Amino acid sequence: MAKPITKIIKLQVPAGKATPAPPVGTVLGPAGINLQEFCTKYNDATKDKMGDILPVEISVYEDRTFDFVIKTPPTAFLIKKVTGIKKGSTKGSKELVGKLSQAQLKEIAEIKLPDLNAYSIEEAMKIVAGTARNMGVEVEEN
Repeated sequence: MAKPITKIIKLQVPAGKATPAPPVGTVLGPAGINLQEFCTKYNDATKDKMGDILPVEISVYEDRTFDFVIKTPPTAFLIKKVTGIKKGSTKGSKELVGKLSQAQLKEIAEIKLPDLNAYSIEEAMKIVAGTARNMGVEVEEN
């Protein structure tokens, strides 16, 4: 029989850099899980993606054990990384701060496809393009 889950915690933590200090410690401490154990497992699982910010979903069980699932990086983070901009526009699509080619758009969509509500790469590209436009990043047409 499966162990009953008492809490599901969602965090965004830099890959390979989880520490028991805040913000990780302040969120996971009250849940009663071993902070050092989580940090060690998370850092080992994400050391190949150093520098990326990865969302993680932690399931805490009644006996204070836990499992976690690492998701793909946020779309906005990937767009900023690929285009080389520091942050998105404060005025949305009215102020352009960067450009994204179709090849770059497809690359981001392929990374995000497992976590998106899309069945094909073309649908995923439309979702990523919408996020890019809202950030003030122009998407080049074919």
